[in-house]
Amino acid sequence: MQEPKVNPYIALAIGVISVSTSAILVKVSSAPSGIIAFYRILFSVLLMLPLFLIKYKHEIKLVKKRDWLLSFVSGVFLAFHFILWFESLNYTSVASSTVLVTIQPLFAFIGAYVFFKERFTGKAIFCGILAIIGSIIISWGDFRISGMALWGDILALLACALVTAYLLFGQNVRKRLSLVTYTFIVYSISAITLFFYVLIVNEPLVPYPLEDWVYFILLAVFPTLMGHTLFNWSLKWLSTTTISMAILFEPVGATILAYYLLSENVIWTQIVGGVIVILGISLFLADERKIKMKAEVVQEKTSM
Repeated sequence: MQEPKVNPYIALAIGVISVSTSAILVKVSSAPSGIIAFYRILFSVLLMLPLFLIKYKHEIKLVKKRDWLLSFVSGVFLAFHFILWFESLNYTSVASSTVLVTIQPLFAFIGAYVFFKERFTGKAIFCGILAIIGSIIISWGDFRISGMALWGDILALLACALVTAYLLFGQNVRKRLSLVTYTFIVYSISAITLFFYVLIVNEPLVPYPLEDWVYFILLAVFPTLMGHTLFNWSLKWLSTTTISMAILFEPVGATILAYYLLSENVIWTQIVGGVIVILGISLFLADERKIKMKAEVVQEKTSM
């Protein structure tokens, strides 16, 4: 394989830092959650548009009716993921919200079991329970602070469930289309969904101060395009497990940024619960990787 021009681990680190800015930018914006979500996705689509039109528009012909349906559902789930997550940041801390949103692998585990009847090892189940315990510790600590903080935690968990659904519904379509085409279609559907949402709930599209427009663009550039683009580029050189592990450091980066930039205090339950969640998900991903490697070895032997 050709050597990369940039060390993939450096690219991965930049990606983690980029996505860690998301919660901070949402926190400092004065706009409603739906508006922040709408402009974040809209500007992402507009920034992708030239590349899509020049190199990938021909792939639209490859999209089947079933793919359009799945993409539509994925886009709607993604839209409401952003709404609920951004709304959660109005009630709870950056530390709690980002930790709870990153337990997506646990929701994927539940979804794969319910919808695809996938089997998991006892160790994987233990890791899932460990992550749940960590979430409970975070929520218990936030409840002691205020009931509204607990409500923010619940919104973050619902947002996590929705982003898992977005990934589950979109994974089949993603296999048949390039990353740019798939992302452009789903983001466009998500932007349209958010547009109608803000109209229905009567959130004004304008006016907003100049600072908010800067935050909207930064959300599109850093966490949406730069962060996730670097993750996807790194997939050529690094394993999915390595990237998934790295993404778990998003709450750490976001918490540090919130501490220094927003003067948010971190309580002991957030630290303990966050460490337990990250440990549980890390062990789960490592176990999942071992199972896949064993399956690949067995498949190679049977094909000989």
